[in-house]
Amino acid sequence: MFRSKRSGLVRRLWRSRVIPDRDGGDGSGEAAPRGDPMAERRGARLRGPGSAPESDGRTVTCCLFSEREPGGPQPLPAAAPGPDGAADGGSPERRGREARARLLVLEQELKAVTYSLLKRLKERSLDSLLEAVESRGGMPGGCVLVARTEVRLGGLAAPPHLLLGKLFRWPDLQHPAELKPLCECQSFGVADGPTVCCNPYHFSRLCGPESPPPPYSRLSPNDEQKPLDLSDSTLSYTETEATNSPNVTPGDFSDASTSPDAVKRSHWCNVAYWEHRTRVGRLYTVYEQSVSIFYDLPQGNGFCLGQLNLDNRSETVRRTRSKIGYGILLSKEPDGVWAYNRSEHPIFVNSPTLDIPSCRTLIVRKVMPGYSIKVFDYEKSCLLQHTAELDYADGPYDPNSVRISFAKGWGPCYSRQFITSCPCWLEILLSNSR
Repeated sequence: MFRSKRSGLVRRLWRSRVIPDRDGGDGSGEAAPRGDPMAERRGARLRGPGSAPESDGRTVTCCLFSEREPGGPQPLPAAAPGPDGAADGGSPERRGREARARLLVLEQELKAVTYSLLKRLKERSLDSLLEAVESRGGMPGGCVLVARTEVRLGGLAAPPHLLLGKLFRWPDLQHPAELKPLCECQSFGVADGPTVCCNPYHFSRLCGPESPPPPYSRLSPNDEQKPLDLSDSTLSYTETEATNSPNVTPGDFSDASTSPDAVKRSHWCNVAYWEHRTRVGRLYTVYEQSVSIFYDLPQGNGFCLGQLNLDNRSETVRRTRSKIGYGILLSKEPDGVWAYNRSEHPIFVNSPTLDIPSCRTLIVRKVMPGYSIKVFDYEKSCLLQHTAELDYADGPYDPNSVRISFAKGWGPCYSRQFITSCPCWLEILLSNSR
């Protein structure tokens, strides 16, 4: 019975793997999960939560390590010329059969390597891994620790967390340096320990200079110089202002600040949720090292935006709120503040430390699902506060604030010039103390 359950868990995990597109994907998100076998044989394309909506790649059952990788399977050799000088590569049907046979062999090798790795896990670890994979990160589960020994596939060596990251989330993942352990993972901050967590939902992909696309949304100092009308609300709703508001008492900015233990600790940020120019709900005070900000989840702690009520919401706001989903994970780490996009749609972020130094333009970064970015850098912030005075066109400047918009960007590339035109966005008000 014990062996039967373990085998069943391994089979369910194998069926939950993602199916890479024929072009290998673009790294913009997660590929579609393996679905109904009959639908796969019919060539139906299954879209996963993290798939880019504009992608039209076809689903194929191919090896996780694509043909373009070094050491992977090579293209068929050029056919020898026939008597008339023309290449005799056989009929298209024959070439297609050979390609399918090659892919079948590679997938069988992948299956054998995956089964070998998964069978090294204890039943409890398999349960945690399956829960994370089948919920698509809604319930990340616990750490799944394995020995830090590399596995070989297609002539290439890969650590266990890279293999399972490619298998269940990012088929185009190439190197473990692209992965960042989340702060609650046991692999966080451990560069070379004897074990490593291989739960793919305990990792995020790093936003590099070119992945996702480079900064593109800038406010030109020559355009849109007119100031915002801030009569109905302000961009920086600080804790002092909240203290002076009616029906709000000091230290009562969120449900997280009501416990006696929480009052003794110092907070590192307050989170304000906005819909266009209207702040909805109270400030959420964060004491723990990380906080989840989401729309609705069956379980878990954090800032639930779905519970914030507002009369007469527009249809645009309702549609955008429905896209928040699992939202973001915000964490305070030694080098700065990180945001991990857990939702199925992009988020857009801006902070003083993401802008180009000595440049009076605003840069908005697009962060795709599954990616994380350092939204605030402590060291850069200290340097910026000693530089020349900055003057932005989109409202009051706060050197310790971060702005995050869900699903909708802003800037000259959009009809939304300022973040106050975005349907749903957050303002992260950081404490001056680190």
